[in-house]
Amino acid sequence: MSSDAPTKQKLWGGRFTGKTDPLMHAFNQSLSYDKRMHDADIRGSIAYTKALCLVGLLTKEEEEKMIDGLQRVGKEWKDGVFEVKDDDEDIHTANERRLSELIGPLGGKLHTGRSRNDQVATDMRLWLLDQVGEVEHALKSVIGVIAERADKEKHILMPGYTHLQ
Repeated sequence: MSSDAPTKQKLWGGRFTGKTDPLMHAFNQSLSYDKRMHDADIRGSIAYTKALCLVGLLTKEEEEKMIDGLQRVGKEWKDGVFEVKDDDEDIHTANERRLSELIGPLGGKLHTGRSRNDQVATDMRLWLLDQVGEVEHALKSVIGVIAERADKEKHILMPGYTHLQ
């Protein structure tokens, strides 16, 4: 990902005019770190799309089109073919940009009434829940190996030292 030529108005840059300096763009971007949360962002966006439809801000047809587009974006990430653009600051702007490329102006409705802070908090919670599951699985595997090894070696005596006396 190159950040030599950021051109778009940034979400945080409402009062600024002109282009963002490439150094500031590189300093401010987080996509290189938070792209690992692509699946959480897609799932959160799908849930939010359903909520927008439920309250009448999207039609059923728009909801289906948006969910299909989000699933296509998610598949691109999973298949390793998602193309990061220079102006993608974070996982949210990258996914929303790609969604709009796939489904047109309807993609812009995804952000209707949606706080960036709420989006970040939701994505982080979803991602952390996934990570806790992975850590739990790994810990169970390690504990299983330790228990198995202890059972095989139970005939070997070893002095125990509680303090290095």
